[in-house]
Amino acid sequence: MHMVSFVRTSATIRSLLPRASTISKIMDSSSNAGTGGSQRLFTLAQHLRQYKAPSFPEDIVEQRIEESGGKVVTQVGFPEAATPVGQNPEKFRPKKAAVLICLFEGDDGDLRVILTKRSSKLSTHSGEVALPGGKAEEGDKDDGDTAKREANEEIGLDPELVNVVTVLQPFLSKHLLRVVPVIGILNDKKAFKPVLNPAEVEAVFDAPLEMFLKDENRRQEEREWMGEKFLLHFFDYGVGHKKYLIWGLTAGILIRAASVVYQRPPAFVEQNPKFKVPQNVSNDTTLP
Repeated sequence: MHMVSFVRTSATIRSLLPRASTISKIMDSSSNAGTGGSQRLFTLAQHLRQYKAPSFPEDIVEQRIEESGGKVVTQVGFPEAATPVGQNPEKFRPKKAAVLICLFEGDDGDLRVILTKRSSKLSTHSGEVALPGGKAEEGDKDDGDTAKREANEEIGLDPELVNVVTVLQPFLSKHLLRVVPVIGILNDKKAFKPVLNPAEVEAVFDAPLEMFLKDENRRQEEREWMGEKFLLHFFDYGVGHKKYLIWGLTAGILIRAASVVYQRPPAFVEQNPKFKVPQNVSNDTTLP
């Protein structure tokens, strides 16, 4: 089966969004924007609305595959179009989830994204960095609704403050959960007063989105799945005396989001896997 390569995906992204110079001018024009950051973010939102992710079939039947109580956590994760299971909807219908890539303008004019650290008391994936998000529920209207609801439950982010502008191509988590990244704009960062759910979240912080395109403070590990090799990316980030490790699914989603926003590929080889998946997918099936 032919796999969709990152090169092809990048070309698709470039054809769907304005030129990179346009995005750069938006983020660098603080002295020329009459209404400050809000105007720049408004213009950025207009451009991002032009992006259309590669099409993917809607799920009709859910398969009983569990993922840490429905929460999306840092683990191995791949763009769904690069996986055979994602291209055979008749044979594989994973449960749906969404994560919120909430962007806002920092004090220095840079574009930043809100991240969380899972509670250390959790029995699984404790202390790991993640994007706010989780499984879709029956009352959710769409992926944006799922992502905003979860962000509200986890960190007290008022859904009314977030302007959803686009969604990215789905990823498959380690436990074969379909994760849709939702990009939202937070125009008024000061209006966001974090209220953490201690059962799920230990800390909330933000990081510059562009760091996920740079080769700084990054390392990688080569992994193998049924004879096919791929790279797992790790980003070290510090805020004051606190150190965070952003990797796996979360890192992969943020690399893709940064590529879409800044209209350029990362400064390192991404090397998504072209792997085979066992014929029989069960509740216990996981990716490496």
